[in-house]
Amino acid sequence: MSASVSLRHVNKVYAQRAKNPIYAVKDFNIEIKPGEIVALLGSSGCGKTSTLRMIAGFEEVTEGEILIGDRPVHRLAPAKRNVAMAFEGYSLYPPLTLRQNIAFALKGERLDTAEVSRRVDAISKLLELDKHLDRYPSSVSAGQQQRASLGRALVRKADIYLLDEPMGQLEPQLRAALRGRLKRYLREHRMTAILVTHDQTEANALADRIAVMEGGRLQQFASPGELKDAPANLFVGTFIGEPPMNVYRVRPSLGEGRVSFRGAGDGKAEVLSYAESEFSAPIRQLIGKGEEIVLGIRPHDVRVGEGASLGEIVSNQWIGDQTHMEAAFPGGVIVSTLDARHPGRMGEPVKLAIPAGKLHIFAGDGRAIAHGTRLV
Repeated sequence: MSASVSLRHVNKVYAQRAKNPIYAVKDFNIEIKPGEIVALLGSSGCGKTSTLRMIAGFEEVTEGEILIGDRPVHRLAPAKRNVAMAFEGYSLYPPLTLRQNIAFALKGERLDTAEVSRRVDAISKLLELDKHLDRYPSSVSAGQQQRASLGRALVRKADIYLLDEPMGQLEPQLRAALRGRLKRYLREHRMTAILVTHDQTEANALADRIAVMEGGRLQQFASPGELKDAPANLFVGTFIGEPPMNVYRVRPSLGEGRVSFRGAGDGKAEVLSYAESEFSAPIRQLIGKGEEIVLGIRPHDVRVGEGASLGEIVSNQWIGDQTHMEAAFPGGVIVSTLDARHPGRMGEPVKLAIPAGKLHIFAGDGRAIAHGTRLV
């Protein structure tokens, strides 16, 4: 039943004729495979919900086209697109019980009563709603209402499933459990699903690929691993990952068998230094131009207690399953993560190693130019 989804040069402009029109989505291009789970990830106002609503048909496309399978749908009414959507705002019918709300989505399929009951019971068990099906929306929690809205979408046989912040109201423990069940359910039924979220953990856990958006534009569309290991630009590099990537604006220089990175401000303080042999010839040639660049290093790639760089501990926090440590060093402050507790106290010296092979190098304008020893 699953279908591919294509968005081609899609634009959404609000108040087109106003003095200052609002460009919510700009030249958005994406190809989603049948049965693929995709997350639209970004901060509030980045255009992800507008994109989802254009696919559903609740927002008009200003320019461009949307195809579900080989069928252009961007001029069709929502009811003719065969799309199932779980709304962030639930949109349940108050006079109907949760069971009736979920079953309402099946009215158009002309199923017998037994089949409707079977489907509703199965999806409610998945979402842990089976004990609440005979209650009304006003008598259950916000999280239970949200799960009922999700169940109403999943119970249908649709070409694609659109999930707008489907677990935003759930407590963390239940959310973690349902993520695994939801992904398994989508996979087993080969359902093409598009998820809107601002939660990186949710996107990483559920999606095969993630579309990172900012300012209405698609910044990168890739697997969770690729977004972390090979971000397309500085925005993606710093947006993806928790704690965020450490970044330093520097000016490189080569000489006496060393590659030195000095602060881009006064150019005097040496931030990092490496043997030339730690960089490939193409990267040495690129950074040998001496132009200002940005170095990035993921906190989990900083090796604490190793190397020649010396820092001073600014903070040392154990957060239950790992340590987050901040240390001041010539480049500024660097954040590192460790799987175990670290005994260091504030003000104490700490050795830091930043492997050349783990550096992310960005041009001054934010474009990625190298990850580790590989040029982009």
